[in-house]
Amino acid sequence: MSFLLRYKHENLNMLIDLRNKKNMQRRIFIKDTITGLPLLMLMPQLLASSCNNNGGSEPNGKTVIVIGAGISGLSAAKKLKQKGFNVIVLESQDKVGGRLRTNRSLGVAFDEGASWIHGVNGNPITNLAQQAGMNTFETLDESRKSFDVGGKMRSSSVYDNAEDELYAILNKMMKSGKSDQSFQTVFNKLYPEKVNDRLWKFLLSTYVTFDLGDLDKLSSLLYNEGEVFGGAEKIATNGYDTIANYLANDLDVQLNQKVSKVDYSGPRVKVTHNGTISEADYVIVTVPLGVLKTNVIQFLPVLPATKTTAIQKVGMNCVNKFLLTWNTAFWDDVQYISYTPEIRDKFNYFVNVKKFHPTVNALMTFAYADYGRQTETMTDTQIVDEIMLHLRDIYGNNIPNPNNMLRTKWQSNENSYGAYSYTAVGTEMRHFDDLAKEVNDKVFFAGEHTEADYFSTVHGAHLSGIREADKIIDLG
Repeated sequence: MSFLLRYKHENLNMLIDLRNKKNMQRRIFIKDTITGLPLLMLMPQLLASSCNNNGGSEPNGKTVIVIGAGISGLSAAKKLKQKGFNVIVLESQDKVGGRLRTNRSLGVAFDEGASWIHGVNGNPITNLAQQAGMNTFETLDESRKSFDVGGKMRSSSVYDNAEDELYAILNKMMKSGKSDQSFQTVFNKLYPEKVNDRLWKFLLSTYVTFDLGDLDKLSSLLYNEGEVFGGAEKIATNGYDTIANYLANDLDVQLNQKVSKVDYSGPRVKVTHNGTISEADYVIVTVPLGVLKTNVIQFLPVLPATKTTAIQKVGMNCVNKFLLTWNTAFWDDVQYISYTPEIRDKFNYFVNVKKFHPTVNALMTFAYADYGRQTETMTDTQIVDEIMLHLRDIYGNNIPNPNNMLRTKWQSNENSYGAYSYTAVGTEMRHFDDLAKEVNDKVFFAGEHTEADYFSTVHGAHLSGIREADKIIDLG
């Protein structure tokens, strides 16, 4: 999710080095690199096969049940339908989209889950968003101000130097990592002088925890795994759910259907949902990793040990988002406002919504990891009070409370139990492939947590759905 992370390449050798290995971050905007070009050349064909509503095949007599109407499930269902399969999508919520969920109750599109297209060059979401009518705005990291405790504005040079040092550390720290040690353990050992520095608490929070998961659980060996797309970062301005609604068009989606059992012991798969049993030749399970971890869906026979181990070992982080509106704007006319409090992961970063919605006086802020989970036990009044402590420290005690606030509770949301997957201590990269492995050529698995190269991203989820659809198409 992070839109902050950027590498500043000093020379061509660094570009080549980064291009030829796994990159530090999956969603970093890698300036001037050619990462993603092979996919860019393939995208027109991929999108034509997965999203074109015309030219569908004749019915082939096979039925597929897709569990979950997030982008992975909808992408799979769309392609399968076009290849002649009878496809039924079972969704536990009251609308499609999964973690592509948009709240418009305040008159502005507040994306509770995904907000950005992370790297537009070669990214399949770029063209898909255009086809779906999703409007976007390029957010610029350089448009920012940073404030310390007491409202003291931090100089750009101090911030930039610390940011560059962080990049250098992240680029090499995995060499000191150990399979049984967390990022936090290794970092604190190597850089004890930074542990209590407020700017470094902020950088680790918004550049690492936001993107990669809890520092005390994040693998010190694998935090750099994954691939990226180059190009600008663009935020959705009229709602990321436009993509989900576009993909769901003409699909048989049954809402408010909670799946409790998948029985693949017989010739056909039996799926129990809301007390009803539906049968299919194939099933694609696209529920989030957090849901799989809770075992709310019973599989008969039980899933292979390799898959249950992967479910346990891959991490699921928590990021919560908060949108606040006012009658008038009192903040700086920049894209991003950062604040460096003593407590890490707590309302330390503000996105100026007014930059892409000029008539809307709103800020969006975040809470991560354990503090993000803690917010789910707090009242709206408590949340507003904590946020305003930070804003008043920056802009003075006379600024008003917001008129409205919207919030998320992803950790306790029974349809997700977390925000997105990450490489925790104990995770091995093969676990992502194990999560993607089909069982008995009957039960298939998709979702961002099944994409080793693009886990925790919207484009990873989309590509996983296409991947599983292709497997079933090959089986006939």
